[in-house]
Amino acid sequence: MQLTDLTAVQLLDGYRKGEFSPVEATAQVLERARRVQPEVNAFTRFLEEDATARARESEERWRRGEPAGLLDGVPVTVKDLLLLRGHPTLRGSRTLSEQGSWDEDAPSVARLREHGAVFVAKTTTPEFGWKGVTDSPLWGVTRNPHDPSRTAGGSSGGSAVAVAVGAGPLSLGTDGGGSVRIPAAFCGIFGLKPTYGRVPVYPASPFGTLSHVGPMTRDAADAALMLDVIGGPDTRDWSALPPAPGSFTAALGVGVRGGGVHRGGVHGDGVHGGGVHGGGVRGLRVAYSPSFGGQVAVRPAVAAAVRRAVAGLADLGAYVEETDPDFSDPLEAFHTLWFSGAARLTQRLSPQLRGLLDPGLQEVRAQGARMSALEYLAAVDVRMDLGRRMGRFHERYDLLVTPTLPLTAFEAGEEVPKGSGQRRWTGWTPFTYPFNLTQQPAATVPVGADGEGLPVGMQIVAARHRDDLVLRAAHALYGADLTLPLAGSGS
Repeated sequence: MQLTDLTAVQLLDGYRKGEFSPVEATAQVLERARRVQPEVNAFTRFLEEDATARARESEERWRRGEPAGLLDGVPVTVKDLLLLRGHPTLRGSRTLSEQGSWDEDAPSVARLREHGAVFVAKTTTPEFGWKGVTDSPLWGVTRNPHDPSRTAGGSSGGSAVAVAVGAGPLSLGTDGGGSVRIPAAFCGIFGLKPTYGRVPVYPASPFGTLSHVGPMTRDAADAALMLDVIGGPDTRDWSALPPAPGSFTAALGVGVRGGGVHRGGVHGDGVHGGGVHGGGVRGLRVAYSPSFGGQVAVRPAVAAAVRRAVAGLADLGAYVEETDPDFSDPLEAFHTLWFSGAARLTQRLSPQLRGLLDPGLQEVRAQGARMSALEYLAAVDVRMDLGRRMGRFHERYDLLVTPTLPLTAFEAGEEVPKGSGQRRWTGWTPFTYPFNLTQQPAATVPVGADGEGLPVGMQIVAARHRDDLVLRAAHALYGADLTLPLAGSGS
């Protein structure tokens, strides 16, 4: 049995039954990660000594029938923007030094540690997580496991690759404009940006309340389990939410056979209802927006895969209507907030150190430094209006589904697709960053592939604080085999 191909839920079941141990799983994961590293470049450092020691401790706890928590013995990777005690966090930048005590965990890392997770590696990020692909001056280019000539996406690209190749079923990512969902979609895994504050953040992101921490996993059940662990409050984050009212894992329970649908403009091979088990979405009101009202040009293979998955939601009992949320592209407001954050991030660097930055980051930080407080507050006004509009939208609909991205993975080492005429990564991510502005939970589910075998993701969005609905819908798709299976990892 290849333990690297199992989900966290399956690993825990095997530990419980004594079929295999955390030491075996950790050894296989580390071997897989080291084997694929030369091709995909997803890891900044391996934590073999620490991982082996934690796995042995976990094995002994399982032998006694006394696991330490919900994830005891599960191999986990951590994006190198998040503090991990005992190991440098260099954020893909040559401006930072390894020197220091590195004696603190980020809140999400601390919760994983308390629940017995085994940290096997840190994963790559673009410098300070500033863009939607993963390459940095410090670590170079991270590549897509489905085609190493293509990008893995970003900024949590290393984490997406780690899960996709079997280097641990769970990874911690961050998402300020799509940075969990973009690479998850490109690499064919599940990724969730929870409601802002559901997972505490420390140190605070320079991009402020745009940036979320979230799970990147092999399926929705693993993400729910991981969110149950990392979703508790932490006094270091004043904006963290109180504990969730219940277990996200418990919210995944499937119901009975059901159906019925309002067609709402979906024709041809589109939405129809009833007849298939999958109570996870039975009766939910789903708004399907294929292109934000024609604002986004979506590639045909992407559009077709998403439409098939939407039809599957209807078959599972959801009431689906093709409609669009009421907003125009908030790109300029997002840029104002994002570029200002980049300027603040690099403000204290000397001119010499600024010269070491990614050239693209140098450009956006310079733009941000020229922005005024009034421009920033005007962007906040746009953000508040967008949040109001989406709040009203979700009075009518439980979920909004869209493509995660309008395209599949393009050339590695490029910020934008060659020949696209686009300047910044936000030009090809119009479905993701609006929901960082609104702080809503949003996930990507792999729902197919294009003609070149590159994964296609579908985005599921809910009102703030309804992470449970996002996870329920995604879990229903996995349960009905409406998702893209992960390939033989690391082969």
